[in-house]
Amino acid sequence: MLSAFQRYQLRLRAALARYFPHTTAYLRAEREATQAIKPKAVTPRGRRTSESQQGATQAAAKAASKTAKPKPAGKRLNRAIYGPVLLAVTTSQTQAMRDQVGAAVQAGLISAPSDEQWAMILTRQPLSRIFAGAGSGKSTTLVLRVVFMLCHLGIKPQQLTVISFTNASCAQLREQLLKLLSFCGYAFSPNQARECVRTFHSAMGVLAKTQLGNPQWFEQLAERPAARELDNPLTSGRLRPAQQRLLLEAYQQCYAQQPTFRQQVHSLLQLPPATEVNAEAGAAPLHTYKLAGELSAVPLFEAFYAQAGFCQSIGIRLDQLQPARLSGAPHERLFVQALLQFWEYFQRGLQAQGLQTFDGAFQQLTERLTLDASSISLEVLAPLSHLLIDEFQDISPQIVLWLQTVHRSLVDRGQAVSLMAIGDDWQSIYAWRGSSPELFIHFDRYFPGKGQAKRSEVLNLSNNYRSSEALIRDGEAVLTGVACKQAKASHACKPTQPGDHGVKLIEQFDLNRQLPELLQQIEAQCAHAAQRQSREVTAVLLLSRRNAPLQQIQAQLNKQLPVKAYSIHRAKGLQAEVAIIIGDAGPAPAHPLRNALYASSGFFASSYDQTMADENLRLAYVAITRGVSRVFWYSTKTQGASQLLATHLRGRA
Repeated sequence: MLSAFQRYQLRLRAALARYFPHTTAYLRAEREATQAIKPKAVTPRGRRTSESQQGATQAAAKAASKTAKPKPAGKRLNRAIYGPVLLAVTTSQTQAMRDQVGAAVQAGLISAPSDEQWAMILTRQPLSRIFAGAGSGKSTTLVLRVVFMLCHLGIKPQQLTVISFTNASCAQLREQLLKLLSFCGYAFSPNQARECVRTFHSAMGVLAKTQLGNPQWFEQLAERPAARELDNPLTSGRLRPAQQRLLLEAYQQCYAQQPTFRQQVHSLLQLPPATEVNAEAGAAPLHTYKLAGELSAVPLFEAFYAQAGFCQSIGIRLDQLQPARLSGAPHERLFVQALLQFWEYFQRGLQAQGLQTFDGAFQQLTERLTLDASSISLEVLAPLSHLLIDEFQDISPQIVLWLQTVHRSLVDRGQAVSLMAIGDDWQSIYAWRGSSPELFIHFDRYFPGKGQAKRSEVLNLSNNYRSSEALIRDGEAVLTGVACKQAKASHACKPTQPGDHGVKLIEQFDLNRQLPELLQQIEAQCAHAAQRQSREVTAVLLLSRRNAPLQQIQAQLNKQLPVKAYSIHRAKGLQAEVAIIIGDAGPAPAHPLRNALYASSGFFASSYDQTMADENLRLAYVAITRGVSRVFWYSTKTQGASQLLATHLRGRA
């Protein structure tokens, strides 16, 4: 029988494991590793452990194993996944690939890879990180890596998946891959290309089809017809009417049936106390609500949905979230309490209609693989054995947990796995949806290896083939204020031509008053692109944080001009001869709730506020590096990134 102290220890361990799963898993792994290298203790003569003591110890260990189980997200967090051996790559395989690429270069299909690109194409490491700067040719290099794996390393197409950010980027990669594989004489159909190159959500959707009853997706409601391939919801806009109706129904039902929720709603909206009359009439208040830190007010049920999605994206399970343990003001905790009640009703509404959210599916599949790795067949998981992931800096903790469980499951079944992560932390711009460059910078913490793959191989694609030297340096200048970033350098490979210049900053610009002046500038830059016979499909890219100024400009712009207008988020991956940036990014307002959620998740060293401050600067960097020869920045109120740039330009002058 356990002593009172032993029982107390077990209860304490269980509580710590429940509330701090990541820390518990880490400490357990460290303890096991230490014990593995320690010599066995020698028991002195006359002090042999009694059978009763052994029995008590074994009972305690058995009880601990039953009670101190962390939640699935933290289970086996630090157990090595990759290695220990390197990929088998022979000299003849390498030479054959170099010969094929040389022939493709002579045929005009691609440009000759640089030494740093060849290092990525031919790497033997099963675990590698590629820091690929703007304009570094990472897409072509990624495709060549796939060609090497398929044509020369003998990896089967059904064992390899390329993950890209959007359906549009997937389509470009598929086209390039098909062209190069055809040139190499490798039989590869368009259907195989679609199965090989996917978004994260499309890859997850394949598993969901067999494991979660082929659900319909909440995010695709009202699409007629629904998209064949699941796209990245980061690029979507506001909720559509069908989605709003389902959220509203859950909100009204919860309000009618839960007195506590009614009081919480009235408190949040600063309304008089709710009455039973309100409930019976189904008169749930539809006032808009502005959560501290958000840019605009929205209906309360939309605010619940947005913050619930954020929780899930950073690895928090809503069914295990304890509002009372969150830091911050009582108002934020009250919001979370109401959110959790609403979420139960929303989940019921989804189930009634056979719907599922992307976030919910990722969590369910992660949990299923963690608790029972054999629950998903090897045939279904096999395509994820060898993963090449583009834009890795934009993944979220939720995706990290999913990737961990998928590859651990495959390793446990004796399958060889590899992971190549390609990204640029300088271009991480989706923190507001749960992503963080910390996951890429501290990659080895989340994707541990052993043996020769104990640490990931780190390669750099530092050559910039897109922009002029001056533009590269001006773009880097706005990053000096970023707290969390990987130190690296970019090298300009594009020769400077007459008329090239860095960023020209036009301060105190008033769009309403100076729109005619801006329109003249756009026409002049289109003429500049035509005069130098630019190879760029788009002469001028109009960029802004918000869509409203872009729409105002387009309404007056000559439609015949080779000009495209995008939000900076949507423009990532694009380029033009000239980029024109409209407006500034002011300091993001403090977000107490997300700061508390960040701390609760256990994934981040920075606060949410600090992350968003960094992101404002990275967003400016992304905008500047869309330009090839010139960039104009029309600044309304010089602040943040534009202030850093102004200081840099004065120093350069």
